[in-house]
Amino acid sequence: MNRHSPKTQIRVLMTTLIGLLIISSCVKQEKYSEIPEISLRPFVLIFDMGQYAVKGVLSFDFQDGNGDIGLNPGDTFPPFNRDGDYYYNLVIRYFEKQDSIYVEVVLDPPFSARIPVLNPDYPGKAIKGFVSDTLAMDPAPAFDTVRFEFFIYDRDLNKSNVLTTTDIPLRK
Repeated sequence: MNRHSPKTQIRVLMTTLIGLLIISSCVKQEKYSEIPEISLRPFVLIFDMGQYAVKGVLSFDFQDGNGDIGLNPGDTFPPFNRDGDYYYNLVIRYFEKQDSIYVEVVLDPPFSARIPVLNPDYPGKAIKGFVSDTLAMDPAPAFDTVRFEFFIYDRDLNKSNVLTTTDIPLRK
């Protein structure tokens, strides 16, 4: 049986801790703005047996300097109340191409969504990642080309940059 003296155990522990501190200080800590930033990933259409898309997947990358993206299910009091401007923290606007001009169509219910808290164990820490949201498309649309404009809010009500998808043809 190999036993170490308490002094040896303390030296090993201290050496390990110092090594971990040196290694962790060498790891570059990402610094981002506390205003969230998003970047678009390709929009994906899902077709069933018909000629029109039945679903679309909106995906984007994000980064936030203090990691305060997301809402808990119970976050329904002002300013996150249902009728408020901040109930949805992923705001998605829908546009149809009508006679070569894009026209916003206000949907009820909207495509907008509530992103859940993404950083519950490390509040205040910078985060980055991606979000994908599957959208149910009209199976027989009046117009066959659409686009989306979207942005996110963080819990401090900071608005990210606004992105717009390219033209999305809904017909195969």
